[in-house]
Amino acid sequence: MSGPDQQTAALPRGPLLGFAAGSLGMGVWVTVPGLLLLYFLTDVLAVTPWLAGLALLLPKVADVLLHPWIGHRCDVEQARRGDRRRLLLLGCVLPVAFAALFAVPGGLTGAPAAAWVAVAFVAGNLLFAAYQVPYLATPADLRIGYDERTRLMAFRMVVLTLGILVSGLLAPLLTGGDTATRGGYQRMGVLLAVGMLAAMLVGVAGIARLRRSAAAPAAGHTGGWRALAAALRDRQFRWLVAAYLAMSTTTHLVLAGVPYYAEYELGRPGLTTVLVAAFVAPALLVTPGWLVVARRFGKQRALLAAQGAFAVGALVLAVGRPAGLPVLIAAVAVLGVAFAGMQLLPFSMVPDVIRAGTGAAGTYTGVWTATEATGAALGPWAYALCLAAGGFVASAAGESVVQPDSALAAIRWGFGLLPAAAMLVALLLQRRYTLDGAARAADRPVGAAH
Repeated sequence: MSGPDQQTAALPRGPLLGFAAGSLGMGVWVTVPGLLLLYFLTDVLAVTPWLAGLALLLPKVADVLLHPWIGHRCDVEQARRGDRRRLLLLGCVLPVAFAALFAVPGGLTGAPAAAWVAVAFVAGNLLFAAYQVPYLATPADLRIGYDERTRLMAFRMVVLTLGILVSGLLAPLLTGGDTATRGGYQRMGVLLAVGMLAAMLVGVAGIARLRRSAAAPAAGHTGGWRALAAALRDRQFRWLVAAYLAMSTTTHLVLAGVPYYAEYELGRPGLTTVLVAAFVAPALLVTPGWLVVARRFGKQRALLAAQGAFAVGALVLAVGRPAGLPVLIAAVAVLGVAFAGMQLLPFSMVPDVIRAGTGAAGTYTGVWTATEATGAALGPWAYALCLAAGGFVASAAGESVVQPDSALAAIRWGFGLLPAAAMLVALLLQRRYTLDGAARAADRPVGAAH
């Protein structure tokens, strides 16, 4: 565990904002494929739900191996060069893969279209990992304490939320809204890719400034299988990872279900943007509040409260249209408040675990981001399985089909009951994490000054 003599005062605001800017571009990749890709496959490219779910799941399976390996390379770079900059710059190629994801050639539908999307998704996931792993290793590389790590991630969370909100609102509009076309999806991919690139480059510069102001001494290790084994043997890390896998799966399941819920349960496809705004916008307001709660009660208690609130909000959504549109939007807003906590708190707890353990920041972070990527795949896949079980009928752009009652029920239950159950699992797993009290007590003399 780091001691007070290893910590610094509050990080300067300018470099903090520069660091956080990187999340603006990452937010586009996290949000848009999760929000639109399953719908793009089933309702624009005429891919059957089970195949569409598979096309999104299989590329993510590779992340289980790719992310820890990139974490190892990340630690090698840190040991040899004193920074992780080269991987970050490689990750800045991600916008090209993002644009390709939606640039499916005009003649492709069904299985060939699913194959195109899957290949582009594999490339994008690899590039995203090259950026995300060294980016999220940054807090563990700095001489900062318990509360300052939360503050650093709070800046990141606010900007990430802005990226999620802007891209989540713009993407459906740029595709053509209620009359989305293949050309509209291509246009959306290119325009958002330009913004991604600019934000990610600013993030690289911000990380360099943070490291100049508060870099910790090099730990002297280069990761590898021993570091990976040590991370997996870390009991606190295992429980935190297991809980976050359930959380990530749940939130991505909800995100994938938004367009279906808006169109088939609420009867208005245009409500997709309203639901996305209700889900994401609260984080811009409540993230500072979660920071205060974490300082007052600890990150663990705050996270348990967020998980419980998410489960309650999801149960309201399972009621569907009879609850009334205002109530349903309010329930989505509750999910958004909880989502803000579930983004801020676990990400600020990972550096606590790293500093208390072996310190192989890249390796730990590689496992963590692999977990996040796995949840991002399992969520849409689980929702796709719900659709397939309900007999959902796929269609091409411009076609109108009548869904059976079983499919409409699957859309509702998959958007409400399934997320509630998965989040309760996350809560039970999270209770097994017990490091928070020790981490908080060790850094309190310095952290209280912030």
